[in-house]
Amino acid sequence: MTINQLTVVGAGAMGHQIAMLGALAGYETYLQDISKDSLEAADQKLRGIMKRWVEKEKLSAEDYEAAFSRLHMTTSLEEAAGKADLVIEAVVEKLEVKRQVFAQLDEVAPAHAILATNSSTIVSSLIVDATSRPDKVCNMHFFFPALVMDCVEVVKGEHTSDETAGTAMEVCERMGRTAILLKKEISGFVANRILFAIQKEAMHLYEGGYADFEDIDKIVRHALNHPIGPFELMDLSGLDVGYYVMQQQYQETNDPNDRPSKTLVEKVEAGELGRKTGKGFYSYDKKVRS
Repeated sequence: MTINQLTVVGAGAMGHQIAMLGALAGYETYLQDISKDSLEAADQKLRGIMKRWVEKEKLSAEDYEAAFSRLHMTTSLEEAAGKADLVIEAVVEKLEVKRQVFAQLDEVAPAHAILATNSSTIVSSLIVDATSRPDKVCNMHFFFPALVMDCVEVVKGEHTSDETAGTAMEVCERMGRTAILLKKEISGFVANRILFAIQKEAMHLYEGGYADFEDIDKIVRHALNHPIGPFELMDLSGLDVGYYVMQQQYQETNDPNDRPSKTLVEKVEAGELGRKTGKGFYSYDKKVRS
C-alpha cells in the first residue's frame, strides 16, 4: 500500500516528534490536537530542535524548509485525517481515550487508511472493535524521544493483515528507523517488558530501604553500563506515563504485583511527574549527576 499522507493525533511528547519524522521522510504530514496551545508549543519545540540540527549540519537549510512546508497543524480531526493513508494515534495512555479516538477516526478517515496506535503497552486488539476495519489496525510503538531513538516495534494482532503490517514497516524504514515486527501481541511488547522488570525491581530495592534511588541509578550506570538509571529514566519519560501504564496492566492481569507502587502513586498525586514539572525523583534545577 502506498502512503502519501500521514496523520498523527496528539501533539504531546511523542506525537509531535513522530509527525516531524514523517515530514522529514517526505510525507505530507498532519499533526492534530484538540489544544491549540499544544500545537503552538509543538511547533516551537520542533523548530528549535531542527534549527540545532541545521547548526550541527545534520540537516540542510533547504531540507528544514521543505520538511516544515509538509507539516500541517490543526485542531480539526476531519481536516487532519479526512484524506490520510496512515493515522498514528499518540494520545494519553488510557484505553478508554484511545478507543474513543479510534471510533472517531473510523468515521472520518478514508476506508483504505491504516489506523495505528503508538501505545507503549496497550495491544491493538483492545481497541480494534471500536472500528469497522480490523485488518487495518496495528501497533507502531516509537520510543521516546522519537527523533533520537532508532527502534520501532510494529505489532501484528490476529486481526492485522500482512499488508498492513508490511506497510507500517516500510513507513518506519522510510523514516530512517529500525522496524522490528512482533508477530504476536503481548502487553508491553518486548522492550518495555524488560524495562518494566528493571524499574519494578529498582523500586522494590528503594522502597525496601536497601539503597537510595540516586545510588541505585549509579550502580545501574556504572556496573551495568546503562546510559541512564531507572529512576532517571522514569523522570525522563514522565512518572504519570508509568502510572497509567501500570494501572492498565493491573486492569488486564488483576495481579497485585502490576499495581503502581506506593512511591509512584504519591509522586503522581503530588504533581511531581519528572523533568516536565521540574521535579520527580530528582529536582532538575539542583540535580548533579556523578
